Amino acid sequence: MCAWCYGFTPVIRRLKALWVGRLSVQVLVGSLNPYAQSPLASAEKDKIAVSWHRAQGKSHLPFDYSFFLRQDAIYDTEPACRALLTVRHLRPGLSLEDLRALHSAFYAGGRDITNTHVLVEVVRPFGIPENLFLAVFETNEIYRQTQEEFQLVERMGVSTLPSVYLDHPQGPRLISRGFLLPVTQQLGPLAPSSANHINSTAFLAQNRRVVWRNT
Repeated sequence: MCAWCYGFTPVIRRLKALWVGRLSVQVLVGSLNPYAQSPLASAEKDKIAVSWHRAQGKSHLPFDYSFFLRQDAIYDTEPACRALLTVRHLRPGLSLEDLRALHSAFYAGGRDITNTHVLVEVVRPFGIPENLFLAVFETNEIYRQTQEEFQLVERMGVSTLPSVYLDHPQGPRLISRGFLLPVTQQLGPLAPSSANHINSTAFLAQNRRVVWRNT
């Protein structure tokens, strides 16, 4: 879970609302820090805390720093990514809202989103019962698809999160890299007058479709 993606997701949500019916947003998950098994060392906590503080200053969103007081804090981003893909399968139109909910639970709420029970609670407002969520979330297939999406994002050349791409017939085109509030200025000249689509973590745009690469 990338702090800068947390700060940038409201920008993408506003763009989608502004271009309702004309902009399609797809969220893709990147391999920020998946499969971590050991608690963070003090130096690692300090480095991440500085990044959070900078993201908070730019985004003006709430952050709960109690995460860094936990001795057992493990920064594993894979479960949240897998939960996002699970919601994409079960509620295809709600990926961006699920991303917002996961970000808010972790960064603002201080919740442990490596915990399956917490993830169940986060997705429940989207009308996904626990047994249905777990039936997909715990399958080998969703593990495989999550890993494949990590590899796809890597092949796209994503080196900074968040990144926004336009879905183009000749392949994804980078629109913005990192936390950039005036992304609308970069999207504007690319957008056709009728349909537009976006994808994120990548945000991809085709017709206009934008792909947003995130955690």
